[in-house]
Amino acid sequence: MQIEIQARNFPVTPALRSHILRRLNFALSARYQQIHHVLVRLSDINGPRGGKDKCCLIQVTLPQLADIVIEDIEADLYVAIDRAAARTSRTVTRKLGRKRDLGRVSKVPDAIRETSVETISLSTENTEAAVNADNRQKQA
Repeated sequence: MQIEIQARNFPVTPALRSHILRRLNFALSARYQQIHHVLVRLSDINGPRGGKDKCCLIQVTLPQLADIVIEDIEADLYVAIDRAAARTSRTVTRKLGRKRDLGRVSKVPDAIRETSVETISLSTENTEAAVNADNRQKQA
């Protein structure tokens, strides 16, 4: 898993980088093998004016699935990172779980389809036999 950190209009301090890496490693460690790339974008929306404007956007690239993009805006950048990392963990787990479940379900329709085809062909034969018997009785 490759983690890329980008910041807009302010420098990334070693403490901030360490916090991001620690949170993402904790949040995504269970799915480490299935994640290709993680992009973290940090920005200060209002600049020096202050307010609830620290943005953390996390984009996770998964194989054969659409990218997951989570954004959180808070007054404190560390809180935004924590919340975005937690939401990313839940979302990645849910998406990969659905992919796994869909993989399991895809085997079932083949067996059902074969059974249905046999049932339909038996029903058709029985129906043709019944129609032929009815026609014979009407002619007699």
